[in-house]
Amino acid sequence: MYNDEKNLYHYTYRKDGSEPGDARIAVDAPYRESRDDGPGKKAKKNRGGAKIVALALSCALLGGAAGAGVAVWSGSGGGNSTDVYMSNRTAATVSVKAVDGKNAMTDAEVYASNVNSVVSISTTGSSGTNYFGQSVETASAGSGFVLTADGYIVTNQHVVANANTVKVTLYNGDTYDASIIGSDQQYDIAVLKIDASALQPVTMGDSDTLNVGDHVLPVGNPLGDLTFSMSGGMVSSVNRAINVDGTPFNMIQTDASINPGNSGGPLFNQYGEVVGIVSAKYSSYSSQSVEGLGFAIPMNDVLAMIQDIMTNGYVTNKPYLGINQGTMTAQMAAQYRYDVTKGVFVYSVEAGSAADKAGLKMGDVITKVDDTDIATSEDLVALKKTYSAGDTSTFTIYRAGGYQTVEITWDSVPADSEGTQSSQQEETQQTPQNGSNSNGGSMEDLFNYFFNGGYNR
Repeated sequence: MYNDEKNLYHYTYRKDGSEPGDARIAVDAPYRESRDDGPGKKAKKNRGGAKIVALALSCALLGGAAGAGVAVWSGSGGGNSTDVYMSNRTAATVSVKAVDGKNAMTDAEVYASNVNSVVSISTTGSSGTNYFGQSVETASAGSGFVLTADGYIVTNQHVVANANTVKVTLYNGDTYDASIIGSDQQYDIAVLKIDASALQPVTMGDSDTLNVGDHVLPVGNPLGDLTFSMSGGMVSSVNRAINVDGTPFNMIQTDASINPGNSGGPLFNQYGEVVGIVSAKYSSYSSQSVEGLGFAIPMNDVLAMIQDIMTNGYVTNKPYLGINQGTMTAQMAAQYRYDVTKGVFVYSVEAGSAADKAGLKMGDVITKVDDTDIATSEDLVALKKTYSAGDTSTFTIYRAGGYQTVEITWDSVPADSEGTQSSQQEETQQTPQNGSNSNGGSMEDLFNYFFNGGYNR
């Protein structure tokens, strides 16, 4: 029975809920079994079975004592069959060590040396109105970690998305109101700021040095209640491409236990360095339950962007193409009489954008960027993350029955559109809509392009 409703993890087998008075456990009587064979017959004891049970229990106790290294009698009169062996091993002392990237640590040392850098994040927000027109309040929880001693905190964008209030709680229990400095949906990163000083920041590691089989340790707040929990596992894969709600990500895959509430927390290597930001977990796939599929964003992919957000409030060097795009399909090829069934179809081009300056047009199909083949819209979004604003790439496009190449210098996301839907339009599969888009894009324009060989401009 649970003898303390406030301590749900403590259990006693005593019916009255009491605790034993000392370490020696008394057994009222040895196990006996008798059988009455009828009048005038003496009851026979089944001693054979009792011996087997006693032998099995003795082996188990002796095996446990041998495994512990040192054992003593729990009672003062050793040798009694009702005594229980108790280990006299003293608890190991875990020391807090400096994270220097040179000396590997035990799991306990990684935790002790970094737990003060991990934070719990709770948010409140609203999600529209209910039947009575009242605002529906929402609450969520996540994790994060201290980036600088003066209070910059890193977490996932989806942890703080649409939040009205954000609170950050440190390991010592101190809670602060946090402001959102900036975030980026494409990379699922966010930077918060709390009014604090002399905090313990984490040490960043090189995620490119990770190998499959390396030991990693996530620390965070699973379920929002089991705060500052650590789990352990290995790197199952590096550079794993996954799709989260239509957005492709390059991830570190791990079999460490990750649950809701862990999002935004740090993934430590065996040297106590942060090599990833815990972001996602597959609990089911194609109606099948799965286990051991957790994912973290590699630090090398986002560290420069995090620093950019700290300085400018958004990612200034994020590459921007300026198109409304979608995946080319065989059905579209048959309908529009194209000879290509894969690639990125350009539905519209934003006036003055990098794509417009390079001569991309509505109806073009992007099939290759530099040396990388492009089969879907997600392929282009994932590849774009490997470039920065100002980089120049060679695009291979299909147009008017043939292939040609164009040089495009990636632009940067406009500051006034960062974080808005317009800045995301080139990263979401689109379909042509009625009405006019920039550089053509109406249904009439598309019809004339496909069937009359040009724009109606």
